[in-house]
Amino acid sequence: MKIRRVWISTRANSQRGCAVCATGSASSGGVFDRDRLNARHDSLETELSDPQIWSDRARAEALSKEKTAIERELGFHDRLEAVLDDAEVLLELAAEVDDAESRAEAAEKLEQVAEELGDAETRLLLGGEHDRSNAILSINSGAGGTDACDWAEILLRMYLRWCERRGFKAEILDLQSAEEAGIRGATLKVAGEYAYGYLNSEQGVHRLVRISPFDSQSRRHTAFASVSAVPEIDDSIEVEIEDADLRVDTYRASGAGGQHVNKTDSAVRLTHLPTGIVVQCQNERSQHKNRATAMKVLRAQIYERKRQEKAREMESLAGEKREIGFGSQIRSYTLHPQQRVKDHRTNLSTGDVDAVLDGDLDRFIQATLLENSKDPGGAG
Repeated sequence: MKIRRVWISTRANSQRGCAVCATGSASSGGVFDRDRLNARHDSLETELSDPQIWSDRARAEALSKEKTAIERELGFHDRLEAVLDDAEVLLELAAEVDDAESRAEAAEKLEQVAEELGDAETRLLLGGEHDRSNAILSINSGAGGTDACDWAEILLRMYLRWCERRGFKAEILDLQSAEEAGIRGATLKVAGEYAYGYLNSEQGVHRLVRISPFDSQSRRHTAFASVSAVPEIDDSIEVEIEDADLRVDTYRASGAGGQHVNKTDSAVRLTHLPTGIVVQCQNERSQHKNRATAMKVLRAQIYERKRQEKAREMESLAGEKREIGFGSQIRSYTLHPQQRVKDHRTNLSTGDVDAVLDGDLDRFIQATLLENSKDPGGAG
């Protein structure tokens, strides 16, 4: 246990807000508090074993959801313990016979634990009401013409790759192609625990600087695209939408051509007249299914707007309305003359642009969450 205690303590002290002791419990009563989690899990099992609990389905489902989340945290703790046990055995073996291979394998396992702890630390920063929810992510091209549309498509791929890395399920609900290249906008649903909590930190304007592939003189161009996120709200949350306040338009969904072109007006566009919110969905072949999905997105966006109105002091975190152009970017991606990605809220930067555009975003997300935890009225 000595190796484990020394290593975890050293690692924990290097991580802000992640005080982990040798038994894996947190002094703050957070995700590592094994005793607290076990006690709550036992309590939930007792409650859910009572058949009468299901007379109140909403409460029963909420308790079941909490129990599943606790089991996931306990599983995380068990995985950490198992890897640390293996690393301890390997290090003892390496010390006995001076085995470099065992020492290297132990180092790999400790790095695995370091990654898991870093992810757990990030989750400790996500305590908002809807941070655990799925997210509805929207990407829209801004200033920059064709380059901006191409940039919006690059961002779409970046977030899809990020979802793959995290094991999240991403479903494109709407995709508006541009005339020459790229997309004018896209809406996708991201399903996974803490999806909204993570993606909320990506809200804002993203700037690209590069030699434009659409400029015959190969000049440097700047393009902008915006990213916004709202939580997918639970069906139990009431959001009233009057039929009189809704305009419904149908149109043919875009396709790849040939037999795949939709022959009916299955795509749906909903306009909420009081707020001006417009949502579209065309991923289903059925107009009925597209309308149902569009209504879900609309409810989420209306709920988020109301939430922001009730908490004006949090507007900066929820993403203030800005022009999608110069001076409003949260992050810059420079491909020429040097290669650099820089987040202007945290000053975190990296020269590995390819990795970032391939979905390696966790370092930026974690840095933003840490910054926001210091200053709740800061960037977001």
